[in-house]
Amino acid sequence: MVPLIQQLRVGAYVVAQRLRGTPRYPLVLMLEPLFRCNLACAGCGKIDYPDEILNRRLSVADCIAAVEECGAPIVSIPGGEPLIHREIGEIVDALVARKKFIYLCTNALLLEKKLHLFKPSPYLTFSVHLDGLEFEHDRAVDQKGVFKIATSAIAAARDAGFRVNINCTLFDGAVPDAVAEFFDYCMELGIEGITVSPGYAYERAPDTEHFRSRRNTKQLFRDIFKRGRGKKWRFSQSTLFLDFLAGNQEYKCTPWGNPTRNIFGWQRPCYLLGEGYAPSYRALMEETDWDAYGTGKYEKCAECMVHCGYEATAVMDTIANPLKALKVFLKGPELDAPMAPEISLAGQRPAEYIFDSNVQKTLSELHAEAQTRARSDAA
Repeated sequence: MVPLIQQLRVGAYVVAQRLRGTPRYPLVLMLEPLFRCNLACAGCGKIDYPDEILNRRLSVADCIAAVEECGAPIVSIPGGEPLIHREIGEIVDALVARKKFIYLCTNALLLEKKLHLFKPSPYLTFSVHLDGLEFEHDRAVDQKGVFKIATSAIAAARDAGFRVNINCTLFDGAVPDAVAEFFDYCMELGIEGITVSPGYAYERAPDTEHFRSRRNTKQLFRDIFKRGRGKKWRFSQSTLFLDFLAGNQEYKCTPWGNPTRNIFGWQRPCYLLGEGYAPSYRALMEETDWDAYGTGKYEKCAECMVHCGYEATAVMDTIANPLKALKVFLKGPELDAPMAPEISLAGQRPAEYIFDSNVQKTLSELHAEAQTRARSDAA
């Protein structure tokens, strides 16, 4: 479950934004300090960049500036693998000092070796990536032995007093009985909760054929939740987002609820789609054509139900309709009634593919900077 202090702080933040009449505001900053990783998962295209880009890092100052500019109460630090970053301890310390709730996302290969860089805090959670039990997870990350290393690291972090949750992505082919068994195992690990999301294709992921349709996603989660009745599984997500996954909420995406800052800048429109970059958070919010994105509006968004797009919608709905949220919390998601209507795709605009042009632009800038430095050194 989400800790009470976090629920209260985020709830107060949302209410304050509503009272001010702020039309768009962030809940979670996706702070991506690097793209390089020590795994090559088939469902992720983050390492599919030239070395000049993979070698780039956001500095401690860059990260602090992004957090202060954005103002979101929660900061998720994905990657790449953030524990590769040499200054990751300093980054986390600086953000915890600002009382941001930090979720450091990691495959845990380096976690035990790096634990000494961090201090246990109610503001810091290690979010360890596990996509199933040993066979399923090692297959998902395309490397044997990762599951054992990750679960050992979870135990070490828990013994050292750290908050730990599991970050789980479910791809096409996920079997409800196997997922339920995995969730049972997660509870045995003593973690605080599970962050679960259906897989959704990164534009250049090596494997883009095993991502679920929205209809199949909803049925999968209904089947999983049926197997979890009475088991008291703990999730690090809002009740209404889980209800959405089960097909009971007719939500639209809130991409500005989870803005992304990475080595390119402020990514438009969301963590999963890189359709251009803004030089500042303000420019991202004011100059992005938000109405051009989302399921029913854009072909790339057609099947998406990922938490980075819809969790913010669910949280805002929870604050606006607390009795509805309480009912779902007490009774659980409806698992047998007709599902909420699907969003029509009839009017969606076709996909644009501009990834390569963005990469080439950045490479040109890097080469120009290198030439300028070389001329300066020669002088």
